[in-house]
Amino acid sequence: MIAVRLRGWRPSRIGLRLLAFNLLVVFVPIVAILYLDVYESHLRQAQENAMVQQARLLAAGIADGSGASLDAAQIERTFARLERRSDVRFRVYDPSGALVADSARATLRSVDGSSAGSPEGPSSVDAGRSAADSNDARTRLLYRAGAWVVNTTGDFADTVRAWVRPGLRKAAVPEAEVVQAEVRAALDGRYGAATRVTPGQRSLTMFSAVPVRRNETVIGAVVASQSTFRILRALYDVRLHVFEIVLASLVAAAGLTALAATTIVRPLTRLRRQASALADRRGPSPESFPGSGRKDELGDLARALEELTRRTNGHIALLHAFSADVSHELKNPIASIRTAGEMMACAASEEERHRFLRLMMRDVARLERLVSSLRDIAVVERQIETDAIELVDVGDVLREVGEAAQRHAGTRISIDLSDAGVGRVRASRERLAQVFDNLVANAVSFAPDGTAVDVRAGSSTGAAVVTVEDRGPGIPDSHLDRVFARYFTYRPAEGRGDHVGLGLAIARQIVESYGGSIVASNRDGGGARFTVRFPPA
Repeated sequence: MIAVRLRGWRPSRIGLRLLAFNLLVVFVPIVAILYLDVYESHLRQAQENAMVQQARLLAAGIADGSGASLDAAQIERTFARLERRSDVRFRVYDPSGALVADSARATLRSVDGSSAGSPEGPSSVDAGRSAADSNDARTRLLYRAGAWVVNTTGDFADTVRAWVRPGLRKAAVPEAEVVQAEVRAALDGRYGAATRVTPGQRSLTMFSAVPVRRNETVIGAVVASQSTFRILRALYDVRLHVFEIVLASLVAAAGLTALAATTIVRPLTRLRRQASALADRRGPSPESFPGSGRKDELGDLARALEELTRRTNGHIALLHAFSADVSHELKNPIASIRTAGEMMACAASEEERHRFLRLMMRDVARLERLVSSLRDIAVVERQIETDAIELVDVGDVLREVGEAAQRHAGTRISIDLSDAGVGRVRASRERLAQVFDNLVANAVSFAPDGTAVDVRAGSSTGAAVVTVEDRGPGIPDSHLDRVFARYFTYRPAEGRGDHVGLGLAIARQIVESYGGSIVASNRDGGGARFTVRFPPA
């Protein structure tokens, strides 16, 4: 089971991008590690400058206190007075290159009271190393792990460089030759310097040699040497802290990636799976998506998908109801035509056959009107989205519709129009005329002979409001909203007749597509009232 899951698992592309972005926080401490080399070189330069200054001061003091040649006893006394106040080791050479005095040897005499000591004896810094090693950062396991990584990569890089450019590898210079070179440079009146690896240590030893002059004559040389052990110890601590920061950054990057994967990637994956499942479903779909309660962009996406699903389910339900309504509306005239045809075949006289033929023609005409209304619905739904939207003067449209309705009604009904201060709305002029034409035609069909249909237009809080009233039988309270349903018509006095029941449904569809509303109510004193409200232009 685990193997199957691993084969089916694919890393999230968003998760990988988040991980790459979070790993950027590691680059800052890595740059700091690289900068440590520059920092170390600056510290070495500062240490060398300090050594040179001390060597020059010592050379000046020896030159003032000596005669034509160097006084070894006086120089030794000078070294003894230092009392280990300096970490620098001084050696003095005569013009032949022979060692005259050594500060390390003089310091040992002042401490031990003996003359034991090698000219190459340890400096005060080297003497304190054993005590400092117990607090050395290199002894910590974390430092050793980081050093192993750095050394491994460094050795690999050195191997590659040596293979690409063999001439870069230099042979080590013997210590004696290096020291002699420094002394010779100083005895020649020049500044001499050298750096070499401290035997048995990771540190380097820096040498600076200056000439001792008396009356423009070089009478000896002073060589100052000092280990970089203290610099390295400070750098060890810095490297350890930087490496701790690198590890903390890696942990933070992993934690942020895991957090992002939990709060972003996984919810997106669930949303994708459910959206894919919706595409494979037939019929209405569940309207609940994971994460819809969140207050971030993922929550907005889940709620948008829920709204989309609700609208899709609404369209599916509307399609089912529409199919049922169409089937019902077509079934009655078709059954009537079939019955009339069967009866006409059995009719005994010509007159009866003509009567049944007229019934068939009436039902055929009803079918034609029904099919035409269905086409109108399809055309309206399609053209509402493509019609050009403009600022339309509602008063002009109402006057045109009222004049046309008056011509059609003749003297049976009068159209009373009032359009004071109605203003304009953003809509299609043709669709707006279709809305008012359907409402006025519906009112005329219910209005008794000799009455008037009142059309009033005005504005309320910037919105255009149009009311159409008749003095007919009115609408039962239970049917006030059903009158806008497709194929519904309420005509208790005459029955359905030639009315299909789509005019008010089309009017509501158009008005709501422009952000407006249409409601039905009963007029005081009898009759129906339809109120249309459009948002401000």
